[in-house]
Amino acid sequence: MAAPILRRALIRFFSDNNSRLVRKSHFSFSLYFSTECAKPPLDTPTLSQFLINHHHFSPDAASQIASHLTPLKTQENADSVFSFLKDNGFSNSQLEKIAKASPHLLSANLETNIKRKFTIFQDLGFTSDEIVEIVSRQSKVLHYSAPRISSSISALKSLLGSTAAAAKFLKSYGSFTSDMERTLLPNVALLNSCGVPMEQIIRLICGCPRFFLYKPEDMRKFVDKADEMGSDRRSGSFIHAVRVVSSMTGETWGMKVKTLLEIGFSEDDVRRAFKNSPKVFSSSREKMKRVAEVLLKTGKYDTRCIACTPLVFQFSIERRIRPRMKVLRVLEEKDLIGDWPSLSTLLCASNASFFEKFVAPYLDDVGELWSGKTA
Repeated sequence: MAAPILRRALIRFFSDNNSRLVRKSHFSFSLYFSTECAKPPLDTPTLSQFLINHHHFSPDAASQIASHLTPLKTQENADSVFSFLKDNGFSNSQLEKIAKASPHLLSANLETNIKRKFTIFQDLGFTSDEIVEIVSRQSKVLHYSAPRISSSISALKSLLGSTAAAAKFLKSYGSFTSDMERTLLPNVALLNSCGVPMEQIIRLICGCPRFFLYKPEDMRKFVDKADEMGSDRRSGSFIHAVRVVSSMTGETWGMKVKTLLEIGFSEDDVRRAFKNSPKVFSSSREKMKRVAEVLLKTGKYDTRCIACTPLVFQFSIERRIRPRMKVLRVLEEKDLIGDWPSLSTLLCASNASFFEKFVAPYLDDVGELWSGKTA
């Protein structure tokens, strides 16, 4: 299923046929016009009063909008834009939010600009409620040309598999439609060609979309670096290795490697950590040092234990490491356990597993120490 989805997305990427989507609107558009002669442009003070008196904007919002907008050509244009948006389900607070984020829309041509783009959303299958949510949260999506909106969102729908999934994405990342053809789609194709399943790519698009907006030539360099560091393309961690590489400069990477070597890792340990647990390298150098210090101070674990379980750097010291160590320390003091468990058992076990093994049998002794909210 993944391959057809990718093919459809790339076909849309290279197709010029999306103009067919710009058809007659199915919205209940009204005709907005005035029989009066056109009024002169509104200067800033007048614009503020117009927004306050005619559209009930707050004084602060009206002032902010007016300060970022050249005088409106006519009052009728802004009235028409607001009336159109209200008739299609936008609340007054949403109108205020849109005007603050995109004040130029008050001067936009309603018929050839705004209505046309709304029609594209509807023709692509978005409901009225979805369109309202997308535009009110990400009004910058209306900044782009109609053909770009059409082709980008068509490709996004194909990638994510449904209109509902595309709507959810656009509510948070509407501005990303500007670069999809130049960045997101080529990068998806590259990662998929490296063996990364489409399902995993889609999850990362939804969770970390900015990763896909690098230039394709840069993404290729990140892939090559991950390969060089020993990451296995067949592994589910490969895409995370590429993302980690993308997040660091060469200098930052070198400093993190240096920190691990200072902690006691060998060069082979560093490579193994990157291959098996690349997300570890998202931890700051300070975090790595603090985690190592806390664990070594127990006298129960040495640098070899840490090097064999690099995932420890991902856990919170205050919410997971210290609370669990406190439980073990009390159990040891009361001779309820002998040796401490391995570092992997101590920190990588789920809350439920740790509770079942080290808390539940000794509730009278350590029950009050366990909140169950560790991470």
